[in-house]
Amino acid sequence: MHVIATAGHVDHGKSALLRALTGMEPDRWEEERRRGLTIDLGFVWTDAERDPIAFVDVPGHERFVGNMLAGVGPVPAVLFVVAADEGWMPQSAEHLMALNALGVSHGVLAVTKTDLMEPDLAAEEAMEQIRGTSLGAIPWVGVSARAGHGLPDLRRALDALAARLPPSHASAPVRLWVDRSFTIRGAGLVVTGTLAAGTIRVGDALELARTEGRFVVREIQTLNRRADEVVGVARVALNLRGPGRVEIQRGDALMTPGTYRCTAVVDVRTTLCAPADLPREMLVHVGAATVSCGVRPIGGDTARLTLAEALPLRVGDRVVLRHDRGITGGAVLLDVDPAALNRRGATRRRAGELEAYPDRPDGMSELRRRGIVREGRLRAVGVEPPVPPLAADWLVAPELQHELRERLASMVARRAGDPSASPLRVEDARKALELPDVRLVPPLLTPPLVIRNGTIVPAEAPDTLAPVVRDAVSALERRLAGRGFIVPTDDELAELGLHSAEIAAAVRAGRLIRLAPGVVLLPETVGRAVNVLAELSQPFTAGEAREALGTTRKVVVPLLEYLALQGRTRRGAEGQHAVTGR
Repeated sequence: MHVIATAGHVDHGKSALLRALTGMEPDRWEEERRRGLTIDLGFVWTDAERDPIAFVDVPGHERFVGNMLAGVGPVPAVLFVVAADEGWMPQSAEHLMALNALGVSHGVLAVTKTDLMEPDLAAEEAMEQIRGTSLGAIPWVGVSARAGHGLPDLRRALDALAARLPPSHASAPVRLWVDRSFTIRGAGLVVTGTLAAGTIRVGDALELARTEGRFVVREIQTLNRRADEVVGVARVALNLRGPGRVEIQRGDALMTPGTYRCTAVVDVRTTLCAPADLPREMLVHVGAATVSCGVRPIGGDTARLTLAEALPLRVGDRVVLRHDRGITGGAVLLDVDPAALNRRGATRRRAGELEAYPDRPDGMSELRRRGIVREGRLRAVGVEPPVPPLAADWLVAPELQHELRERLASMVARRAGDPSASPLRVEDARKALELPDVRLVPPLLTPPLVIRNGTIVPAEAPDTLAPVVRDAVSALERRLAGRGFIVPTDDELAELGLHSAEIAAAVRAGRLIRLAPGVVLLPETVGRAVNVLAELSQPFTAGEAREALGTTRKVVVPLLEYLALQGRTRRGAEGQHAVTGR
């Protein structure tokens, strides 16, 4: 399906033209038909099985420009209508400004009422205005809805327009701007809108951006036909089941949960207007939504908009700016998550930064600005990740990766040059590098650096101890060698420089075993103890173990608990012990 909106001055024959093209009545309300004036949005379509065209008929009267923008906002192409007998008119210009602000680049000009006047003069006048906008040099067709002249040519021009439209993205997250919401007896809540991209299936859960409420799609209709799924671009009607039947209204957005970031503060580049000339309070139109906003100029063509209501917005979205004197211009969103401008000189610095922001979303530029960001967060602001994650779902800009690797290697080298310094702990490296997740540290290591026991050491290092601690433990091993089951005293440990911090490091490295406060053993001493206990009559008591090892109860009780935890002994029901393995 292709979706095209109408545009043009009031009473230039937009609705009559759509009736002639589709055989359907776009004016839905009795007042519209009575007055011959489109007040709200109308929806009609060509009844074709293959590639039908749906039309969004918008009002041309200046009092209903908000309704017009709700219809044009999500639509990729336009059927611009100018009457041959009146030519270019004020609302023609305002509608064109809106299309230009939104960046609409596909369209056809229909010069209507050719039964009243030749179309060439009106077409020439209209094309002169249109050429300088985002639409450019679009084709035009003279037509009379009343007499039927030119209708075949217009249908061919519309078919050619549809063939030129860019393909939709079926896998994109859904953001459906609601343009109608109502209830049907026996069915419940129904909403309609133009699905610009993505796929909606029966049974899908959609999130209402304004409240974060979840609604389940019970039924889908598109062009009055039921469907199990619908792919944008398409006109859709959804029957929803959710927390409130009157909760959804025009301008709301239904979206794939977790895929858009709702924001009320955005930095923009203005189009067709200068920020300094804008009123400080304006209306912003995006999709089918209209919200008031405050305008804060930043640079010559950049500004910060503070919206009265948070909306699901992305980098690259285009909006229309309007106040009581009509449409003023538009803006393209550069940043939907900007930092506060609180410090002295922040606005001036921000102006310089925004100058480098591209109008079209660019993944690498966005990643470089953020440095480190979650993959989903980057997608939520509107850009695809330009590189694979470095760890888990974390993306790191390539230049920053290089810098972090050099800094990490330098930190490890400085510690290696200090005999009293213990190896760098992974968590300390994370803090020093200001990384948001400790899982980012391992991918930043350069050979021969490796991680052992939570510390970063060269691969050839015998353990994770500082050289002075390693020497002290080696001295202790030499002192106790061949002395049987011996527990070093606190004085012996202190004499060798093994205080609480050094002992803890040696325990982490596996060079010492701490059974309890003040009870420290060498791993080989524990092995000798097991050999001695294995020679006892099994099972044995703690007292028998104490006598066999020649030690105290203070030592033997935590030793037996440690051996039981290691699976080398087993404790019986009566408090006796037995060696199960050496």
